[in-house]
Amino acid sequence: MSTDPGTGPDTAPVLSRIEERADGRVAHLTLNRPQARNAITVALAGALHAALVAAAAEADVVVVRGAGGHFCAGGDFHEVSRLREDGPEALRPLFETFVGACQLIADLPVPVVAAVEGYAMAGGFELVQSVDIALVREDAVLADNHANFGMIPGGGGSQRLPRIVGTPRALGHILLGDRLSGRDAVDWGIAYACAPADGFEALVENTVVNLLGKDPGALARIKQLVRGGLDGPLGDGLSAETAATLAHLDGERAGAGIGRFTGRTRT
Repeated sequence: MSTDPGTGPDTAPVLSRIEERADGRVAHLTLNRPQARNAITVALAGALHAALVAAAAEADVVVVRGAGGHFCAGGDFHEVSRLREDGPEALRPLFETFVGACQLIADLPVPVVAAVEGYAMAGGFELVQSVDIALVREDAVLADNHANFGMIPGGGGSQRLPRIVGTPRALGHILLGDRLSGRDAVDWGIAYACAPADGFEALVENTVVNLLGKDPGALARIKQLVRGGLDGPLGDGLSAETAATLAHLDGERAGAGIGRFTGRTRT
């Protein structure tokens, strides 16, 4: 259940909007619990999962951000406390639904971009780790701060962060719960790029424009290869890459791209 008041569209835990452009469609998903810094509830996690599925079917690029100047402060402690009264199993839907939404991002055929402002803590930080491209404001505050509250990561952070930044840095960060700036997140390899407040929206827009200018089929295959390759041996990944490359080069879009490069059109 959600702790959000109201039932109107503007009070939905996740807002979704499809922007039609000349070069494609952009899905804007907004975590919409600004009064709680977009803290995660069962309703928000479920709505995020549903919105991602719908967005991938309608748009070429998905942008996820938070309402009210913050990305996501993590799990909603009020909801956790309420569910905890009914025992550990009552909490399972909260974590499994959120983990499922984060994991879904890897399986979607479209690039998912996070536009991170303000706080991205605990579960919010885990969501940042799950997207394809994370863009952060330089003054954003990111952290896996579970240990600071006697908690442990429950949204995938104990597994994703070591794969992104390496075991020593990940374990040190999770154990200590230190805060990172947007610049730190880029330096650590958690985020792709950062910008100051007055240049952040331009960074997001330029990234979206760049992605819209690419062949959607190529983007989907690249994403599938990278994501899938992380789950298996290098040799299997290289074989999959060769097979995917041959299949892709047999397509008309790849032929057109080669034609542009060589100055010829495919016949």
